[in-house]
Amino acid sequence: MSEAIERVLAARAAVLQQSGALGGAAVRPSAEPGGFGPILDQALGAARRSGADAASATEAFERGQSDDIAGVMLKRQAAAIDFETALQVRNRLLGAYRDLMNMPV
Repeated sequence: MSEAIERVLAARAAVLQQSGALGGAAVRPSAEPGGFGPILDQALGAARRSGADAASATEAFERGQSDDIAGVMLKRQAAAIDFETALQVRNRLLGAYRDLMNMPV
């Protein structure tokens, strides 16, 4: 069973390392059970900050304080990608958890 856990942790680390949209967070594989919680929190925090940044850029454009529509659209796209990345990481972690829970003992 510990080999299966190690494979899940390695897969999680690979997914997180491939995702550059997580705000450049340093990802270290964790040997502790439940060690993905802080990494998931970090990913969600990056998505939340990116969304807030996009919202403030949009509001600034709507108020006429900025005329950089390309920058606004780029920030909105980056926020959407960050959100989708965090969602996919969460889905993969939930799938791995379900797989582990359904393993026979």
